[in-house]
Amino acid sequence: MKSLCVYCGSSPGATPVYAEAARGLAQAMVEQDIALVYGGGNVGLMGIIADEVLRLGGRATGVIPQALLQKELGHKGLTQLHIVKDMHERKAMMADLSDGFIAMPGGVGTLEELFEVFTWAQLGFHQKPIGLLNVDGFYDGLLQFIQHMVSQRFLKGEQAEILIAEAHGAELLQRFKSFVPHLVPKWLDRNTI
Repeated sequence: MKSLCVYCGSSPGATPVYAEAARGLAQAMVEQDIALVYGGGNVGLMGIIADEVLRLGGRATGVIPQALLQKELGHKGLTQLHIVKDMHERKAMMADLSDGFIAMPGGVGTLEELFEVFTWAQLGFHQKPIGLLNVDGFYDGLLQFIQHMVSQRFLKGEQAEILIAEAHGAELLQRFKSFVPHLVPKWLDRNTI
């Protein structure tokens, strides 16, 4: 694994635990020579993880739409910064540059990015690992809702298992190392409904 796409908030969150987790993930990535690919901002958890990766001597590539360059304060010190025309181009480039995906705590933008790559995996468009950095139980409610989708037969259990959740970055990366992709047919067999 050479590079990971990390989705995270443009806010630092309500408590320092989120920033600590971003720094911990950055450290684990640099120790394993895994480059960061992220949204290119210099604010919130985005800025924190990029700054820490760079401070530790790692590589950080940002991808930011022109319209967000000022809002998210495009990071000026990155290894590489791609300025693209829109969010679609941003997400496609981030996916192309990455060998896997991690969603840290964040807002609706983070969730939107997470669910897009989750959907792509469900449909068999990629076979890259997808992880939730479940800092302080941030994603517990989401994981419960995904199980609710399974119980209501809108999602197969095997598809729900595509998401790998861990509370610490080093543990998540360890799970990524042993990740074995498995294709699961998206649609339920009519006989199982």
